[in-house]
Amino acid sequence: MKTDMNTLIHLPDLLFVQWYYDEFGINRGVYNTIDSWFYQKGIREITQRRKYILKFTFSLYQHFDQKQKIKFGPGGLVISLNNFWDVFIERGLKQNA
Repeated sequence: MKTDMNTLIHLPDLLFVQWYYDEFGINRGVYNTIDSWFYQKGIREITQRRKYILKFTFSLYQHFDQKQKIKFGPGGLVISLNNFWDVFIERGLKQNA
């Protein structure tokens, strides 16, 4: 499903998670971990969290071939999330989320 971010963030949960898996190869368990991580960082509203989740995931493409599914090694997900948070949030480089 090719669509814009505004449409994606408003999908029902099941459809969003299915699209996310189809697009990135990231399963629901990893997605839930990412979602929870952003929630714990204070991003409480679901559509805002989904924007952050998508920006985080798209930011990974600088480290992965876009045709490959994204995979994280042991501890890699948390390291990637912390790096994203540091660069895009703490340093004030975030785009309008």
